[in-house]
Amino acid sequence: MAVAIRFSRQGKKKSPFYRIVAADKRKARDGKFIELLGTYHPVTKALKLDSERYQKWISVGAQPSGTLAAIIRRTARQAPAAPKAA
Repeated sequence: MAVAIRFSRQGKKKSPFYRIVAADKRKARDGKFIELLGTYHPVTKALKLDSERYQKWISVGAQPSGTLAAIIRRTARQAPAAPKAA
């Protein structure tokens, strides 16, 4: 079974909200999934991701979607660096 880590659209019309899920590639976008890994709200750019579970799925061969991978890279770059102890 090929597993993809991708968005599943939720919310109402003109107000999207996405779940980040690990799902079989053959299933529908909003269909049955294996595990819920986090959420993403595009209006506020709020990303909540269980990074431990995300890395577990990547290590066993799951492929993130292009859009999801780009958003994760962008938020990792924008994360504030830890302040140095003086």
